Amino acid sequence: MFIARFSYDVLPANRQQAMDFIRREVEATRAAGLKARLLVPLTRGQGGPGLQFEAELTSLDQLEGLRHRGAQTSRAEGEDWMRAFSDILLSPPIVEILRVDEGSPS
Repeated sequence: MFIARFSYDVLPANRQQAMDFIRREVEATRAAGLKARLLVPLTRGQGGPGLQFEAELTSLDQLEGLRHRGAQTSRAEGEDWMRAFSDILLSPPIVEILRVDEGSPS
């Protein structure tokens, strides 16, 4: 299993709007059968992200769909969502791909 984590930096004035965009993405990702969540840091270091979106993937092929159009149902819908969201971002999102270590069998 893999975790795709998208970190976003937004102005405090745009935080609620960004959370609304990410919540839509969480709902769409869940509707596509994947686990997803919005992470809101309670503390963060200098330059740390303001908000994060995380999705559990069973294969890395699923990442391309999230990166290029989000989990929206159509390409146009995903592009509209991404364009509107990018208008309030201070910088491009940071994307981390993590592999979940399930441990070795005994």
